[in-house]
Amino acid sequence: MRVVAVLAMLLAASAAPTFVVAEESWPGEPVDNHVHLTWATLTLEVNEWADDNPDIVDLTSTGESELGKTLWVVRLSDWSMETKADGTAKEIIYIDGGHHGNEYLGTALAWLSAKWYINGWNDGNEEAVNVLQNSEVHILIMLNPDGNDIDTRWNINQVDLNRNYDHYWNTCPTTQPGSSAFSESETNSNSIYMNTVVPDADLYVTMHTGVWIMLYPWGKWPEQPSDWELFHYIRDDVHANVSDIPIQNANQGLYPNCGTSRDYGYGVMGFPTFTFETDDEQFVPGSFESLHDRLEEEMDVMRYLINNVWYWRARLSVTSFVLEDGDIDLGIDNMGHATTSNATVRYVDGGEVKWTSELFGVNATNSTQTTLDASNLTLTDSGQFELYYQKRVIDSSMWVNESIPAEQITISEGSDKGWLPFASPIWAVLAIGLAGMKRNERFIDDCGQQDHTNVAQNADS
Repeated sequence: MRVVAVLAMLLAASAAPTFVVAEESWPGEPVDNHVHLTWATLTLEVNEWADDNPDIVDLTSTGESELGKTLWVVRLSDWSMETKADGTAKEIIYIDGGHHGNEYLGTALAWLSAKWYINGWNDGNEEAVNVLQNSEVHILIMLNPDGNDIDTRWNINQVDLNRNYDHYWNTCPTTQPGSSAFSESETNSNSIYMNTVVPDADLYVTMHTGVWIMLYPWGKWPEQPSDWELFHYIRDDVHANVSDIPIQNANQGLYPNCGTSRDYGYGVMGFPTFTFETDDEQFVPGSFESLHDRLEEEMDVMRYLINNVWYWRARLSVTSFVLEDGDIDLGIDNMGHATTSNATVRYVDGGEVKWTSELFGVNATNSTQTTLDASNLTLTDSGQFELYYQKRVIDSSMWVNESIPAEQITISEGSDKGWLPFASPIWAVLAIGLAGMKRNERFIDDCGQQDHTNVAQNADS
């Protein structure tokens, strides 16, 4: 039984803490028993979530802390569906909390993010159901359980985990970044999870406690990140419709900081990333304000980011494709809110790329008409055209490969170069198979796996 295994694990864990009680004073004062949440309490609760909600809760871990405590990840989705109802891949969201052990509201916001969708699913909330049927939400609630349980910022080795990531590690004025990047089991485990389980995530949010602000890259530089259009769009839309929480470049909005999970998530993984800083001074000691009420505005912003995750990338949709006289006249809509700068059209036959066009770019939420030189293109009976581009401008962003529906393609007579002027049986079968595809369907190219090494970046790269 799960409960027996959990109890055994709790007994075996070193320095297992006692549960928080209601009589403790702030910052140990509980709000809905979940501001200062001990690792032992969290362990029992997340296992209870998995037992009670097997249809939507898949409990796993990224590994263990330096003292051997499990780093629990609550994975939320409608697990009866491997894909969305239309057959396309679900969107991936990654959230972590508790890098700093004494930042309780950051951990609480990660906990509340999981609890909101679990409760919403069970209550039949339309928004929660829609998210879980179309997305996977991965939430690591407490990354630093050792520091959490002894009320310290650092982990047990006195390392600031949010300065220990392999992105310009130890190149800013900082304290206690560790002996090397990923020297700590907590950060190393988190990076492995990013690289192996959620490498194609289109949103990463890391949750902290401090001043009331949202931060996007970079922490090292004051200049705006490559995908400034995406971050500025989100900032402006949140301010117009959701919250007036300040949203800034981390270097300008807080202070210079390097080796953070936020900048690693963007600079190395290519995710759009945000740091949530929740202001603990807003809490009134001695009050019994519920956790949901206390963090309601932050949750509104989180829900906005999750509800709209489909848009946090470039999504190219071909509106016209005419091959004539050695040129391709191409029309494209970008349905997403991120720019791509190095797209190509490719011609593929039998899994082999036979021809690639020159590069072209498509701005965020924009339409583009371009002419591509196809004078050296040779068509075959079984070949097909596809788009190949990166989700965002940042060099580390994932490449995607999307077939161009046959009904969008017009090939003028005389441009076939040996190809049949009328549809061959192979093309007819392919056209029927592609005709029902929605134009925003996504395919991940096996050869487009991202490189997880550090890429030297300047202000605009």
